[in-house]
Amino acid sequence: MRRFFGSTGSVYRLTIESHVLGGNMLGDPTARVVDVYVPAGQEGEGLPLLVDLVGFTGSGLSHTNWSGFRENLPERLDRLIGEQIMPPVVVAFPDCFTRLGGNQYINSASMGAWEDFLLDEMLPAIEQRFRCGGAGRRGVFGKSSGGYGAITHALRHSDVWSAAACYSGDMGFELCYLPDMPAVLRALAGAENSIERWWRQLEAAKKHTDGAGKVINALAMAASYDPDPTQFLGIRLPVTFDTCEIIEERWAHWSRQDPVVAVETQADNLRRLKALYIDCGERDQFNLLYGARRLVRRLNELGVAHRYEEFPDNHTGVDYRMDESLPFLARALFA
Repeated sequence: MRRFFGSTGSVYRLTIESHVLGGNMLGDPTARVVDVYVPAGQEGEGLPLLVDLVGFTGSGLSHTNWSGFRENLPERLDRLIGEQIMPPVVVAFPDCFTRLGGNQYINSASMGAWEDFLLDEMLPAIEQRFRCGGAGRRGVFGKSSGGYGAITHALRHSDVWSAAACYSGDMGFELCYLPDMPAVLRALAGAENSIERWWRQLEAAKKHTDGAGKVINALAMAASYDPDPTQFLGIRLPVTFDTCEIIEERWAHWSRQDPVVAVETQADNLRRLKALYIDCGERDQFNLLYGARRLVRRLNELGVAHRYEEFPDNHTGVDYRMDESLPFLARALFA
């Protein structure tokens, strides 16, 4: 719902036929839609490029859709740019939804090569079409799973991204994922401990049952962090079905992709960024605050420049935090 009534930008819709997503285990389409925002009075040429990675169960297209009682992201950008709170930027909104409800924006033998899609297919297509971005002028931002994607891309690909913002991103895996495992196992027990049977019942159901979200999330994370192509949709859990004990080898695959762990070997990439923004709500119901604090403590110890903020809210409905982060990223990419 628009709150700024000045000049409005344009949203273009591109379809990118992906080669790297071909043959993914989930059977997801390889033709992926990307909405692209271009500010009013601009064609994109010479502007920095920001890429929006949305949270789990979302799509970039949800951020360009009309929304009641609040701005969608193009409307927010119109206001921030129109009121000169931030310089003009092009913003891309990729649809990365999957059969499992989304992904973590990394390569997976189950989910598909989403990291490669974003870096090797989407970015070149957008930059060629709008003549924007380029070396030193690309930023990535996202919340929740999208925040995980943003910080992980920053940790791995500072040669591509020059700025990153992570809002309430998945980290501190033993706090945000393991607490759900007992409930996941209880749900799977009702399907004779069969992930395939539980999932097919979910897909056949007229509506999802209460608590299904926790199971969907856990199964999708398993397919992202520790895929097993011999299993149904590549999914295997990191805990035993009977006693919910951690399977050390499998959990190690998860842990090495936790930003709190990855920063130990990839901090130099963060040092190359022009800007790094991290925030989290003080009442985050998924325990992500504690992971954020752990990461930030280590960044301070390692001397990695960043901006960190905690705010008095939880995990839900916090898009307003982009009023802080997007100008911060855009100004850094113009420097």
